[in-house]
Amino acid sequence: MIDSETIKRVFTYRRDKADILFLAILVIFVFLTIHKPPLTENISFSQTVYDRNGKLLRSTLSSDDKYRVWTPLSEISPYLIRATILKEDRCFKWHPGFNPMGLIRAFWQTYVTKSRRTGGSTITMQLARLRFGINTRTIPGKLKQILKAVQMEFHYSKKIILEAYLNLVPYGWNVEGAGAASLIYFHKNPHQLNLLESLSLAVIPQDPSAILPLTRKDEDKTAQNNLNQTGHSHPNIFINTRFTEARNRLFHTWTKHYPQDGKLSPYLDLPLETFTPSELPFSAPHFVEDILKTSSLEKIKTTLDIGYQHLLERHTQNYVTRCSHLGITNAAALLANASTMEVLACLGSADYFNDSIQGQVNGTTAKRSPGSLLKPFIYGKAIEKGLIHPKTMLKDTPLSFGAFNPENFEQDFAGPIKAQEALVRSRNVPAVWLASQIGSESLYEFLKQAEVSHLKKPAFYGMAGLVLGGIELTMEELAALYAMLARGGKLYPLRKQLCDPPAKGIPLLSQEASFLTLEMLKENPPPKPEFFSHWVKNSIPVAWKTGTSYAFRDAWAIGIFGDFVLAVWVGHFDGSGNPAFVGRRAAGPLLFELIDSLKTKGIPESLYYDNKTLNLTEVEVCALSGHLPGPYCPRTIRTWFIPGTSPITTCDIHRPVFIHPETGLRVPPHYRGESFKKIYEFWPSDLLDLFKRAGIPRKTPPPFDPRYDPGFRSQPGIPPKITSPRKTLTYTIRAGQASSDSIAFQAVADADAENLYWFVNESFLGKCPVSQPLFWNPEPGRFVIRVIDDRGRSDSTSLVVSVVR
Repeated sequence: MIDSETIKRVFTYRRDKADILFLAILVIFVFLTIHKPPLTENISFSQTVYDRNGKLLRSTLSSDDKYRVWTPLSEISPYLIRATILKEDRCFKWHPGFNPMGLIRAFWQTYVTKSRRTGGSTITMQLARLRFGINTRTIPGKLKQILKAVQMEFHYSKKIILEAYLNLVPYGWNVEGAGAASLIYFHKNPHQLNLLESLSLAVIPQDPSAILPLTRKDEDKTAQNNLNQTGHSHPNIFINTRFTEARNRLFHTWTKHYPQDGKLSPYLDLPLETFTPSELPFSAPHFVEDILKTSSLEKIKTTLDIGYQHLLERHTQNYVTRCSHLGITNAAALLANASTMEVLACLGSADYFNDSIQGQVNGTTAKRSPGSLLKPFIYGKAIEKGLIHPKTMLKDTPLSFGAFNPENFEQDFAGPIKAQEALVRSRNVPAVWLASQIGSESLYEFLKQAEVSHLKKPAFYGMAGLVLGGIELTMEELAALYAMLARGGKLYPLRKQLCDPPAKGIPLLSQEASFLTLEMLKENPPPKPEFFSHWVKNSIPVAWKTGTSYAFRDAWAIGIFGDFVLAVWVGHFDGSGNPAFVGRRAAGPLLFELIDSLKTKGIPESLYYDNKTLNLTEVEVCALSGHLPGPYCPRTIRTWFIPGTSPITTCDIHRPVFIHPETGLRVPPHYRGESFKKIYEFWPSDLLDLFKRAGIPRKTPPPFDPRYDPGFRSQPGIPPKITSPRKTLTYTIRAGQASSDSIAFQAVADADAENLYWFVNESFLGKCPVSQPLFWNPEPGRFVIRVIDDRGRSDSTSLVVSVVR
């Protein structure tokens, strides 16, 4: 018989066992629910940079030196997903993290029959081993792996677990994840993989060090043979027996589940074309490095077009090679879409890997002197302020601004020149004069508003520093400024990533001024065919400008054509000069060669806005003076005109003169004897002097007949204009040396004036021919300087003289 003590012990044992079981269940429940295991958190992934069409430009290494590219499951080929499940874990969709039958089968094969060592791990268990570094070769390690797998299944969906697995599973070498494996082995994005490529990748994780399309020894050899000088790689053809057998076995398993794919079996006998990690693309290195400095995104989609990039690289490198005898060894170029401001191609140097030219310096972001590239904006501001229109006559004559006397690049003077021609020929004197008329700080404020970086104080640049290139800008800043002309006068920043939001434009010029500036630049003829004539065979209208920096350090050319803006630079990064570095001769031919090559890919429709929507009209102006035609102008031409803004001065160059029939000399209009009227050109004295020196005859009026000379009686015409001394300057003399210091008095007079009479504070100083200065030894004080020509016309200015001790 069972006594009561025995029954008590039995119930106590069962209660203790139940408590232990309950406690175990509670511990497992707490373990599963409270602690959520991380999947991909705190895992470092590579940064991948793509062009606008999804072509890989570069993939970086992760912080632990792995190629590991995060790829959402939706962007992985369904073939690879199904092949991976078929190879690794056919019951993945149903098990709770581990497969009991698989573990029993693995135990039997490993420890009982010892036929082969297998782990019986599910995809979830493999992920646990990868994620937490578990040693699964021991029974405690295997149990921990199972618990972690169950824990993952409790917290995450199958989709998330599979996504994490396909991003962390090793694929040989230092390649982890399907995204990196696809990019490295096939140079494809993972969603582009076909069935055979997917099967090839699916067999590698089983034994990544052995089942590879290529061994490390072979990889080094083929990489050396296949990488060419341009950085592009050729596919390798591999026949790896173990790899091929594993892939073929998986294919036959696949066809049992998807028999419709059996027709692909003949393709198994074809060689497999793959690439190696050393053959990853390394495209547009300067552009990509700039992107990586500013973006922390793992997947970066840029605005670059690899087709345009290769085109710029190929033609620029060929150009540099052809022109090496001129000392041209380096160049940079930037292509952007003016309507979207997207950078389409960026070449920072002619050869990134050439240390002799400092090839890794990025010429598109380096600060360089622009030479004359800022002149179009001076003309644009002058048009906007109503100082000129394209056919306004400007004076290219010797000009003084105190101690500053601007000269042209050719060290000559062209005399009267139309604004359009002065801009196209990049004449310095007219540009400096226009800059003085629109305000000494107007161009500075223009650049400041354009957010040009590292601007110094206005005084640093002096009177003409900004006009003549005494400032440094980057190619990106210059390209954006020129694109502004094509955007109706609004400045927008360049965009390098497709995710960059559209920016709000900064208005810098009126639409009309921008349009007319472009129209003027379109008249700039292509460079002379000094290299190869076919470079300039181009019917596309190009609005372009060149620049040459001081001491021939930089040669520039920037053009707007169709919807593109293209900037080109030729020079040395070390700042050394070369007489060949002249914008029109060194950079211009390269610009037009690139434009010509871009035609093969198609030029987008021109962005030049319809002038019918602008406040513009075409008017007749005097062909010689550019002013509205007077009654005696013999020939007129048409030009654009901004009503209410453009200058409306009537031409006064052509004037009627009464001539005595016998002497051929001039007589006054009130002469009552016999005379006839004839039209002559009345040029200012400085221009007439220039014509005489150049040997260019002009139809100037004859002198007055002495018998009828009106003398000082005031006559119609242009009054003299004092050019020296300048009203805005204070002149200084040294104490005790006043007698040796002198100030030149000079003025520009009308064509019929011969002599000038100078007065200081109403005291007569002296007389001089109109073409010569008169010198005065000053005293300290304030003075009024007056000049009268021999036709009674006058001008005056104030003068301040101080003493320096």
